[in-house]
Amino acid sequence: MNQKYDNIILSGSISIDRIMNFSGKYRELIQADKLHVLSLSILIDKLTNSRGGTATNIAYNLSLLGDKPIVLGSIGQDAKDYLTDLTSYGIDTKYIHISKLPTATFTVLTDLEDNQVGGFYPGAMSDITNFNLKPWYGQNPLLVISAGDPRGMDNLVKESIKNHIDYVYDPGQQVTNISPTHIKLGLSHATILMVNDYELGVLIAKSGLSEAQLNQTIPLIVTTLGSAGTRLSGSSLKKILTVKAVPNVKIVDPTGAGDSYRAGFLYGYLRQWDLTSCASLGSTVASYAISQHGTQNHHFSLAELGQKHYSAYGTKLNIN
Repeated sequence: MNQKYDNIILSGSISIDRIMNFSGKYRELIQADKLHVLSLSILIDKLTNSRGGTATNIAYNLSLLGDKPIVLGSIGQDAKDYLTDLTSYGIDTKYIHISKLPTATFTVLTDLEDNQVGGFYPGAMSDITNFNLKPWYGQNPLLVISAGDPRGMDNLVKESIKNHIDYVYDPGQQVTNISPTHIKLGLSHATILMVNDYELGVLIAKSGLSEAQLNQTIPLIVTTLGSAGTRLSGSSLKKILTVKAVPNVKIVDPTGAGDSYRAGFLYGYLRQWDLTSCASLGSTVASYAISQHGTQNHHFSLAELGQKHYSAYGTKLNIN
């Protein structure tokens, strides 16, 4: 049985995403023997500017499910409208800092096979000195440490360990920018590790720990496998579980799929659902995100969500 938590705190990036798509394939454009002089010019088919960020993407999807999560992060003066809208969704924005720096920006280019190359300008996200967990000392929250400024992520790991706050370690695309020492520390006390299959491989390589060792020390590891679904493992499970993804979903844009999945999974986890149900809800929520361009442009009613989930998994959702 999952532990009962008072609330959920979402830390990580708050950004404006520039999402570009082209109808070619990276593997047809890149010459393997010319990587040392790589130079590509790609004709873009679609360009979308949209609101994003790991913390706020998860929060947005949780708000669609009826939750009111707390966001811990930083934005610039240029994104005050974004802050207003987040508040209107029922998201707790009290702990979002307004920075003098511009709002963080993620620029990503996606090919026909959903391979992505992206760049992240941290901007306001670098105001890590304004982040701390003091308001929740002595309480029982679940903290999600998702991809943000690596120094801020490390500080939150240390503060969580010191003050006995359970956390989800979700390094995401920052996994390549976090030092092996800090990765090992983040893994050492995580209640849940959430990664995709590629990120898990990087974590294993950088930490020097095998997947078997991670499964022996981390209570729950949630590994998303794209169209292959979810693998659930960890020391709290007697055996590895696999949960299929929602079938026959047309992928328009994979950006933000992982964040929407996390929202669905965590919604169930906070309500002490069994892990298979958590994963299946995560996949159902993610199926809406990947069907639209951008990370916060999809919508669904709880009735629509329930129907789609029943069609995919044959079980009814208990959401109210």
